[in-house]
Amino acid sequence: MRVSRHLEELILDGTLQPGDKVPSERQLTQRLKVSRPTIREALKNLRGRGVIETRHGQGSFVVGMLDDVNNETPLARLYYSHPRLLYDLLEVRELLECEAAQLAAERGTEKDFYKITKAYNAMNGKPEPVNQDIKIAGDVGKANLHMAQLDHAFHRAIYEASHNPVLVHTLQNLMQLMLNSVVASVTNLYHRDRQKQQIDKHHQQIYNAIMNRQPETAKKVASEHIRNVRDRILEIEREEQREERAKILRL
Repeated sequence: MRVSRHLEELILDGTLQPGDKVPSERQLTQRLKVSRPTIREALKNLRGRGVIETRHGQGSFVVGMLDDVNNETPLARLYYSHPRLLYDLLEVRELLECEAAQLAAERGTEKDFYKITKAYNAMNGKPEPVNQDIKIAGDVGKANLHMAQLDHAFHRAIYEASHNPVLVHTLQNLMQLMLNSVVASVTNLYHRDRQKQQIDKHHQQIYNAIMNRQPETAKKVASEHIRNVRDRILEIEREEQREERAKILRL
């Protein structure tokens, strides 16, 4: 039981992440100072509960605790037909992602920082091939979807570095809606130089604050980033509404 508990805690705090290989029986025996039969029993227990899986000739690996969310959840379907939910979602993102940034700055490991850096560099470099399986509300060009996926991957690397499994689970279950909100940001703001420069500046500030372990700064800038995106999209929407009313008056 003690060995199972120890491995579960390593998984929950993110030290062992989905896809990571579990230390071998010999390594666990040496580290935990218990017998091999005890280790085998603990691994058997974790396998039986679906926490790890054993691959022939390779060893045991951590199974993903969070299933990919079905695109067709009721909330996702509502999002497609009620775009106003975008602003509610951005409010939730501000609440959760600013906390995630703070925790990432406090708790992030070197492995986490490597992943965040990789995602940050990818976001600022050449886009990778788009995942055609992802469904997005509305008509979105491939270039926008490329950028949205890279932007989203950066934020996802940050919240995974929070090492708070409940926070990660909550954000993971909102993943499809989160990506839709990033697509809205990319579609409406990335082609506007001033807005794109502000987004890039915020991303850089968030990245630097986390890498330099400045939790309060990371939280503050992450909140400012989401609020800025929400305010700018709302501003554009109101401008489009004014133009539409002006057209009617000219008829």
